[in-house]
Amino acid sequence: MLFVVATPIGNLGDITLRALEALKSVDLIAAEDTRHSGMLLKHFGIKKPFVSYHEHNEAARTTELVERLTRGESIALITDAGTPGMSDPGLRLIRECVRRGLPFTIIPGPSSILTALLGSGFSTEKFCFRGFLPVKSGQRERELRAATECEESTIFFESPYRITKTLAVCIDIMPDRQLCVARELTKKFEEFRRGAASELLAHYQAHPAKGEIVLVISGS
Repeated sequence: MLFVVATPIGNLGDITLRALEALKSVDLIAAEDTRHSGMLLKHFGIKKPFVSYHEHNEAARTTELVERLTRGESIALITDAGTPGMSDPGLRLIRECVRRGLPFTIIPGPSSILTALLGSGFSTEKFCFRGFLPVKSGQRERELRAATECEESTIFFESPYRITKTLAVCIDIMPDRQLCVARELTKKFEEFRRGAASELLAHYQAHPAKGEIVLVISGS
């Protein structure tokens, strides 16, 4: 059995009982970053064999893990935070299990996407998650322009090093749209800062952002 296990996005208290049971029961844990996940497992007193599973070795490691699953081993797949396969490695392995008819289960848990959306106060009836905003300015602007044409709330992941550039673009293409910068979710300095792009840009120019960021754009 493959267990696709969601892990905390910040606060370790958000781990689920089912996730802990799975991590304790498996023969092997495949982790995006074994050092990062090692601290999580150490916190909960879990000692299991580890292998890495990240974007640079995903293809080769999938073949290896499928072979082990075929032999009857149980494997847990985790990422640094959140759910594997959601803007993180994991979907390739799930698809291979589907193709081969190998058993797997998804153990849900904390979600930065839903946490940010709810904390924004924007409509939750319809929303669109579009992953990480592109690094290149032209592609990033196209993604943001597409968001202005949506009636639903739109959610992006963004780097703290690029958030001011993104907000500057938003001033030009959506000056009146309400935005929310959700930062350091579930952690001590959690922040939901809402306002027009110009207001948010002024704030983060004066107070440079730190930590992981989810940008939520209100619907039209």
